[in-house]
Amino acid sequence: MQARELKICEILTVGTELLLGEILNTNARFLCKELAAMGIGVQRVLTVGDNPARLREDFLQALGRSDIVLCSGGLGPTPDDLTKEVVCEALGLPLAEDAAQRQAIKAFFARHGAPCSNNNFKQALVPQGCTVLYNENGTAPGCCLRTDEGKIVALLPGPPRELQPMFIGALRPLLRGKSSGAIVSHHLRTYGIGESRLAALAAPWLACQNPTVAPYAKDGEAYLRITAAAPTNEAAEALCAPVLAELQNLLKAFVYSVDKNLSASVLHLLKSQAKTISFAESCTGGAVAKSLTDLPGASEVFGYGFVCYANEAKQRLLGVAPTTLATHGAVSAECAEAMAHGARAQSGADLAVSVTGVAGPSAQGTNKPAGLVYLAATNGNQTLHRQLNTGRDDRDYNRTVATKAALHLAWQLLTIS
Repeated sequence: MQARELKICEILTVGTELLLGEILNTNARFLCKELAAMGIGVQRVLTVGDNPARLREDFLQALGRSDIVLCSGGLGPTPDDLTKEVVCEALGLPLAEDAAQRQAIKAFFARHGAPCSNNNFKQALVPQGCTVLYNENGTAPGCCLRTDEGKIVALLPGPPRELQPMFIGALRPLLRGKSSGAIVSHHLRTYGIGESRLAALAAPWLACQNPTVAPYAKDGEAYLRITAAAPTNEAAEALCAPVLAELQNLLKAFVYSVDKNLSASVLHLLKSQAKTISFAESCTGGAVAKSLTDLPGASEVFGYGFVCYANEAKQRLLGVAPTTLATHGAVSAECAEAMAHGARAQSGADLAVSVTGVAGPSAQGTNKPAGLVYLAATNGNQTLHRQLNTGRDDRDYNRTVATKAALHLAWQLLTIS
């Protein structure tokens, strides 16, 4: 089945702070995901600083190539916020004050009991003839307009807490129907296999055109993205389904989920089995518990987490025997197992997972290398163990990999028990 041609979109994110690496470009990720779900293909994402000449050049190039151009950032009250002005100059459109937005700005400052300086009213100026996208979470409105050639230009504010609700509530309804097809993606998530081996095993599928299959690596895991384009969501899903099934069968020793990440997969299993979990953490410092409690509904399955960095804490809170620490050390399989049993006993949870290791960058006063981590998971009847040795002195990497290993060990125990 051939997909009809999809509308092509480019995203232009504006702000020197993005180019300096001061903030992450989360707006681009959000917009790409939302547009793909609507069947609108994103061809390029460009980032440009607060420079009018470069912004004008990049905007006109994007408009020349694409059907839709979305710009984020540069709509505020300060002199370096020039996106509106540059876009209007490039399109030959005048700016006009929107009376409703002027009143909204006044009301915003009144609600917050703060003085409203005159430069704020710069934000009430919008391109003449546009559809104003009112901002319920700030003072800078967005706008959407159509050029003489029928192309769509939308301007959105930079702060994500303003951009995201504005896109969902105001711009997305205006873009519906602008695509003649659908794009569907699924992620076949694996653990215990590297990207290169994953790509080698999946090589026959990597040459597919529709759906496409591509390998990706993240710290501690890898996955395959399967993406199909078709006239409808149902047709795109139908293209993905057989490829997903074939790859799942091929990689069944490593696959833990389709689409759900590790923490979501563990939460789903705990809920479906009506079980509870606790964590005993040393080198991860609470990161495993955080990864679960970042998700809504975690309180149904998680009540206790123990962060026991010091040996004294391992003894007092988890009951790790002094002889275990003296004989084997805190970074050992024996200590990890004792921590897991102690966490389960103290919390009353159905299962517990522990992690202890050397995060780095140095050996931290031990005779063990940075990146050496021991983990254990127990449900009282079964106890699983795992040892990692990343060979790295990268503290953040080691903690991230250890966190994912702990979650996967929980997943493993839940799937065999």
